[in-house]
Amino acid sequence: MQMTDEQKEIVKGLSTAVIDMDEDAIETLCNQVIEKEIDPNTAIIEGLTAGMNQVGELYKTGEYFIPELVVCADVLYQGLDILKPHLKANSAVENRKIILGVVEGDIHDVGKNIVKAMFVANGWEVNDLGNDVTLSRFVEEQRNWKADVIGMSALMTTSMLAIPKAISMIRQVDEDVIIMIGGAPLNSHLAKEYKADGYAENGVLAVEAAEQLVRAAV
Repeated sequence: MQMTDEQKEIVKGLSTAVIDMDEDAIETLCNQVIEKEIDPNTAIIEGLTAGMNQVGELYKTGEYFIPELVVCADVLYQGLDILKPHLKANSAVENRKIILGVVEGDIHDVGKNIVKAMFVANGWEVNDLGNDVTLSRFVEEQRNWKADVIGMSALMTTSMLAIPKAISMIRQVDEDVIIMIGGAPLNSHLAKEYKADGYAENGVLAVEAAEQLVRAAV
């Protein structure tokens, strides 16, 4: 069903609210989506997701920094919490699953939380294990949840040494799962050395890389 001009403005407003970090506006607009019978899936994709993707572009160009990304992500989640209960079962986007976690010995999770926000915004189902995640936990979650991608991060040179061991353990359970790594001390060279499938410098690039890897694996 084609949207009216009023409905289009509401959806556009969702994007603006995410970009502007406007918590009050996001709540009002999401309630209007429900009241005006706008398809929640359209509101999420063309409103919230479009806004978060624009935030990513602002980060790339240096107009936004980590603090802005964190607040924008909070606004995104606020909107999703309101709209997701109203999604129709057949309106969900293609089901792609990712497990995220900061490896054991490391409690720095701001970057991981931004990565999570970008994946959620782009329709992925995210199993967020948090920080200081034991290597066996990654293995067990993959055995039980069977994600398409596992994303591991480390922010310290000491904790990053756990990553190659974790990758080896995961491969024993699932040879085909895509494993990506990220974090300040890591780079694409180390990703190859550790036998990961990919590396992303930040949350904005992580989704692009994961999408490419998933498509290539089909």
